[in-house]
Amino acid sequence: MASPPDAATTLARQDCNHGCSAECTTEGGSKGVVETFKAKDLIITPTTILKEKPDPNSLVFGTVFTNHMLTVEWSSEFGWERPHIKPFQNLSLHPGSSVLHYAVEPSLGVKKPTKALLFVILSPVGPYFSSGTFNPVSLWAHPKYVRAWKGGTGDCKMGGNYGSSLFAQCEAMDNGCQQVLWLYGENNQITEVGTMNLFLYWINEDGEEELVTPPLDGIILPGVTRQSILDLALKWGEFKVSERYLTMDDLTTALEGSRVREMFGSGTACVVCPVSDILYKGETIHIPTMENGPKLASRILDKLNNIQYGREESDWTIIVS
Repeated sequence: MASPPDAATTLARQDCNHGCSAECTTEGGSKGVVETFKAKDLIITPTTILKEKPDPNSLVFGTVFTNHMLTVEWSSEFGWERPHIKPFQNLSLHPGSSVLHYAVEPSLGVKKPTKALLFVILSPVGPYFSSGTFNPVSLWAHPKYVRAWKGGTGDCKMGGNYGSSLFAQCEAMDNGCQQVLWLYGENNQITEVGTMNLFLYWINEDGEEELVTPPLDGIILPGVTRQSILDLALKWGEFKVSERYLTMDDLTTALEGSRVREMFGSGTACVVCPVSDILYKGETIHIPTMENGPKLASRILDKLNNIQYGREESDWTIIVS
């Protein structure tokens, strides 16, 4: 009986069609561009060296990664290749790769790419903030720094929005705060908290109980968690839910009138993060989030976690196995 081909031969045969499925032809033929990739074409190469399982109580965000990663290559000539789960490894880039440089001549850098790599890595994490899972954070608000502006990319999930914010983040930490409260415009509109969307739960100017978050006007990231909170609150129907502008004057006036109940950020990593203090114009402004429970922030966090972990049925989730 003939022996089966070795793994290297198998992979070579699998890759001979540039990762294509039935659309491809064999040697000597021609083929069209593959428009998508499919799970049935997945190649799996298990690692031979397993990492030591980390202590879940000492995980630092973004420092521990799983044993494997997923990669899918794309080219303008062949389209998508076969998805490949392989051992976690470094990526290799040529020093002249256009992604590392800026140029105005199409022949040098700024041009439509002909190759791309989609990759997925996984990282078990502990609390996003060093203060803990649901401990409040303090914010540093200063109008000299702006996270985003009209006509820019503030409403897009891209690295440039985060890299440019690091200097302000360092200054926030130098001032004893954990995050930046981003302001915008001459009236100091409240926009976002660090890399999170922002919510204020208060009694508004008309005496109404209201949950409010800044509107999607081009400088606010349309976060999934943000939208989930809005959808939940609207479904509950227990208080007014608004997307509208807020300024620092609105906030300080409400605090003076004891109308502020809770302030919290929302995002994929932290889900919900309460705010306790804001350093603004040299003065620390206390936000009574924790004194008020925080009933709403805790309720939202519990609800979203229950949905995410399958403890509660929801049309937001799909059972895959």
